[in-house]
Amino acid sequence: MMENNKRKGDLLIENIGELVTVAGSTRRGREAMRDIRVLSGPASVLIRDGKIVYAGPAADCPQVEPEVERIDAEGHCVLPGFVDSHTHLVFGGFREDEFQWRLAGESYMSIMEKGGGIAATTTATREASAEELTEAALLHLRSMLRMGVTTMEAKSGYGLDKETELRQLEVAKRLDEMQPIDVVSTYLGAHDIAPEYKGDPDGYIDFIIREMLPLVKEKGLARNVDIFTEKNVFDLEQSRRLLSAAQDMGFATKMHADEIYPLGGAGLAADLGCLSADHLLKISDKDIDKMAKSQTVSTLLPLTAFSLMDDYALARKMIDAGCAVALASDLNPGSCFSCSIPLMIALATIYMHMSVEEAVTALTINAATALGLQDEIGSIEEGKAGDVVILRYPSYKFLSYHFGMNIVETTVKGGIPYHN
Repeated sequence: MMENNKRKGDLLIENIGELVTVAGSTRRGREAMRDIRVLSGPASVLIRDGKIVYAGPAADCPQVEPEVERIDAEGHCVLPGFVDSHTHLVFGGFREDEFQWRLAGESYMSIMEKGGGIAATTTATREASAEELTEAALLHLRSMLRMGVTTMEAKSGYGLDKETELRQLEVAKRLDEMQPIDVVSTYLGAHDIAPEYKGDPDGYIDFIIREMLPLVKEKGLARNVDIFTEKNVFDLEQSRRLLSAAQDMGFATKMHADEIYPLGGAGLAADLGCLSADHLLKISDKDIDKMAKSQTVSTLLPLTAFSLMDDYALARKMIDAGCAVALASDLNPGSCFSCSIPLMIALATIYMHMSVEEAVTALTINAATALGLQDEIGSIEEGKAGDVVILRYPSYKFLSYHFGMNIVETTVKGGIPYHN
């Protein structure tokens, strides 16, 4: 269970025109991703002490005390709070010049030779104070809250040394405590080979296993451990070694897999029982089948493909094969300086051939499953967190129809409303 000492409220949302519950606590693939459990109004949602105690027809809603706060949804649509299950929230500096170089057609290697890439952000993050990192991240969190995000993941991975990686994770923990969105931390020390271990990836993996994992565990700074499994970064055996060690220490695990080359990272993630394998632009048919038969979520990041002018992940093929697909932003200063939920939904439905119902599932219960939190968040039903989004329109279909626009009117986190 997530520890959450934040404000919790009592709230009645009434006069709901369309209630999308996505009820259930299981990963969903195939046709189940289209079953978002829509209840036509009038409907009500009652939240007490931050937890949902009723969601259903207004006529059956329990009576509440006069002092309980009420929101009139005015016939609009209500659905679960969005979960952004893959971000690099805490980082120093920007890479705006690198983005322009890429638009001009320069290759990744050319940009690296100019000092761009992860190395540039590593330098800036090492130089940034905890206060600077916190203030920069808060700007993104405020935008996310306005777009309906109620839980998100924050990875480290821009320090690649003991001091900075711990500082990133400590900042993420502080951010979780100081604003409404739940921030779930993931240790991504294996985002790249640290400069101090250049040419010695095995030595760097040894350092992470020997020194960093026990320290992160002792300090309680992360729930999950991630690795960037990619050609010229970390291979399958190095990934297996790190993630197996992390699991032995009680961490849940995730993977950056098959983004640039089809190495078989997704298949390894399925074999290891990782929470998710993310990116998957180059996933093989064999590994799609493996993922479909596993409990591992396929997390797709359309904003990154859009930013890199790359092909999109094969969402339609994965869903039809039985994969549980989630969508996430991949907010980072290099390949995806965006956390736009509206743009993500537009790309998924227009270019990745997902239905709007599948996109809703991908941003709610499947994304919650990608963080191991499907029993606590991701749907509107009794006992789950009072994390709810009220739209400006009567139907969830406006999420794709009014494309690229933020149509969230109110984000409710733990029974506390935040109005746009």
